[in-house]
Amino acid sequence: QVQLVESGGGLVQTGGSLRLSCEASGRIFSINYMGWYRQAPGKQRESVALISNGGSTNYADSVKGRFTISRDNAKNTVYLQMNSLKLEDTAVYYCNVRTGYNTYWGQGTQVTVSS
Repeated sequence: QVQLVESGGGLVQTGGSLRLSCEASGRIFSINYMGWYRQAPGKQRESVALISNGGSTNYADSVKGRFTISRDNAKNTVYLQMNSLKLEDTAVYYCNVRTGYNTYWGQGTQVTVSS
């Protein structure tokens, strides 16, 4: 059984910062990619940031320069530092972990940015 436990969401004003964390536990081997997706009301889920096992990163254009993804391979944990938050960043954020055989999702954590 694999579990992804997310934390760090919440309510923040525009321009503020939040840090999301996601720890993968259980029978999980050879993680390749870890990342974050988000889904705003009425919209499709979209990729926010991905990081490979080697540390290569990929960001959505809308968050480049504001969000930073990082990972601790020893802890099977991925982080998302979100700075200069905007109203349009409001969404449920989902952790995503990919191994060579499976893809796992977290339960989601709400991020709400208010003016």
